[in-house]
Amino acid sequence: MQNKGPIPKNRHWPTRDWQSASPGALGMCPNKLLELNKALAAQYKGINGIVVVRKGYIAFERYSNGFGANDTHNVTSVTKSVTSALIGIAIDGGYIKSVGQKVLDFFPEYNAGVGDIRKRSLTIRHLLTMTAPFAWKKIGAIGYEPLDRLRRQRDWVTYILNLLGRNGRPGEFYYSSAGAHLLSAIITRTTGMCAREFANKQLFRPLGMREIPDHDMKSFTLDDVFGKNVSGWIKDPNGNTTGGWGLTITARDMARFGFLYLNRGVWDNEQIISEKWIDESTSLNPNRYGYMWWLNGEGRTFAFSALGYGGNCIYCIPEKGLVVTITSKMSARPRDRWLLLEKCIIPAILD
Repeated sequence: MQNKGPIPKNRHWPTRDWQSASPGALGMCPNKLLELNKALAAQYKGINGIVVVRKGYIAFERYSNGFGANDTHNVTSVTKSVTSALIGIAIDGGYIKSVGQKVLDFFPEYNAGVGDIRKRSLTIRHLLTMTAPFAWKKIGAIGYEPLDRLRRQRDWVTYILNLLGRNGRPGEFYYSSAGAHLLSAIITRTTGMCAREFANKQLFRPLGMREIPDHDMKSFTLDDVFGKNVSGWIKDPNGNTTGGWGLTITARDMARFGFLYLNRGVWDNEQIISEKWIDESTSLNPNRYGYMWWLNGEGRTFAFSALGYGGNCIYCIPEKGLVVTITSKMSARPRDRWLLLEKCIIPAILD
């Protein structure tokens, strides 16, 4: 297990509001952050908002393209990391026994074939680590999921279960947004609340994040499910909150979520998520993917990241006491956001 560093000792918890401090007071070089500002203006015009938090205070914050601190953004697959946190909270609370529980245990009405041993063997851990096989085209580690077809289904869960376990081998990395939706359905079946409601009660409210209201899904067009009409936290036709995408939050609330993980699940002396879950979620492995967190640490500073389509992201760097969140315009090929950290933000840290 990599060295995650000590839990930072914070003088301030941003439960009600974030406080800002000068870069110098937070052990950061102001000139380097000026370079960050210039890079954003010149090379990263698709970034709508960026928040840099160190030692529990905002060291740098910038918005553009008409957005501000109170505006929410469709953060796409960053949603997966939130869903992962909810699974951890559900296990901590005894709603779910462990990540070793079989997926089909939660769907007893589903009629799997008697000989479908592979599907019956798959667990929550397989879904969290993206190591469950699915019956769709795969190139490398990327699955070309039939998400457009999924949005047209009356029963998303059954459709996904029908595709589960039919290609590849369990244990091989196989990125899947649909698999994350099964985790959301499991939360609903075990807690009696949809993932949105469970998150409001157990995660968003304790951290001072904006609670997500129910969003009436009147239709399931591309824009309703993936595009400009995404609002709140969308759900499938049966009321299951989407587990792999569809959450809209502010850049500051993304920073709260990252800061919780940076503090090993502790928030203002309360253990919101167990340290054990944080450790399991962010421990390096050959796939460089934990429990729905991307991991890097070989040859550069260890970080775990929630990454979404279009360049939406949360970067957590424990040994630097650093959280960086970015919200972006939707773009198929956004400029690498990590370069901003590598060139302007991490070098700004002086202590």
